[in-house]
Amino acid sequence: MRRVKTAIFGAGFMGRVHAEAARRLGNVDIVAVAGLPLEKAKEFADSIGVDRATDDYKELLADPAIEVVEICAPNDLHFPMAMDALRAGKHVICEKPLATSIDEAKKMVALAQRRNLRHCTFHNIRFYPQAQNMRCIIEADELGDIWVVQGTYSQDWLLYDTDWNWRIETGPSRTFADIGIHWCDLLEHVTGLKLSSVCANLRTFHKFRKKPAEATETFAGAAGQPAAFETVPIRTEDFAGMLFQLGDTASGVMTASQVSAGRKNQLRLEIYGSKSSVVWDAAHQEELWVGHRDEPNQVLVKSASQLRGEAQKYADLPAGHSEGYDDTFKQLMRRFYHAVIDEKAPIEYPTFEDGLRQLKIVEAVLKSSKRRGWVDVSA
Repeated sequence: MRRVKTAIFGAGFMGRVHAEAARRLGNVDIVAVAGLPLEKAKEFADSIGVDRATDDYKELLADPAIEVVEICAPNDLHFPMAMDALRAGKHVICEKPLATSIDEAKKMVALAQRRNLRHCTFHNIRFYPQAQNMRCIIEADELGDIWVVQGTYSQDWLLYDTDWNWRIETGPSRTFADIGIHWCDLLEHVTGLKLSSVCANLRTFHKFRKKPAEATETFAGAAGQPAAFETVPIRTEDFAGMLFQLGDTASGVMTASQVSAGRKNQLRLEIYGSKSSVVWDAAHQEELWVGHRDEPNQVLVKSASQLRGEAQKYADLPAGHSEGYDDTFKQLMRRFYHAVIDEKAPIEYPTFEDGLRQLKIVEAVLKSSKRRGWVDVSA
């Protein structure tokens, strides 16, 4: 494969994970970083061995050698950065949520399609081997008709009113738009069904939070409390609960929380069908539970040779060698960069259209919680 030059927009936690994953592909060169303030961009670039850093991302878009931009900046910057990158002829990977509104996302989709550029919304959870195994099991009709779905995505990093992150002030939704859509994207991807209507309840337990005088890193809450802060009102939710209809016949319930003490990053998905069921928990990503009515239940431990069909392509290591969060980034990027190099390559990764889809679910959740009733998810 030929080499591809890439720039990373964003100098925080997610930018670092993206940089490490891209380098694992072997043919991606990270040549520049853009971030604010300039000192932080330089510090981040130096930490990952990149010589070029700037606080003006448009400077990098003017460089014809850079083919791909990976946007890992705060949510409200996704739209302007992606639109500018597409206009400059760059292929774009954008962290989720794709934008802060459906209208923005539609414009991003339209421009990417018009310019015939590769585009990706970074829903990496799909790329766990056992997540793909669930999809293959369902496609083989081993579950029968899907009737019931349950699950959660629970974290505790914003449990205290002294916990702070830029996500708290970005967009009309925080917890659901940050982690709830990961769960929904996984559900729709593995089942092939669409959420058709929702009945949601959003709660903000901390009506006020203590915002530190200086920016803090994601998940840095346990590192100690800031010496100086201001008390600010909070408008984004700490918790989301949602009843939903899936396709024509299935029903379900899920929760998303960033205030669940002890849960660091637990995503759990339970799918119950007319024949059998599957349950996967990202905290135990190597295992897939398969439930039966009239025979013993099973726990399938990841083994590349024993995964179903296409799922085998998502495991690079043999049984007993775990593949986790950072490996999902590698698997997604491998497929994206292959498509950048080969115009005939299949699209085996979530696109801007998938990001738009999840924003439609966010909109329905916000409307439902406000109205205190059922709302259809727009097609």
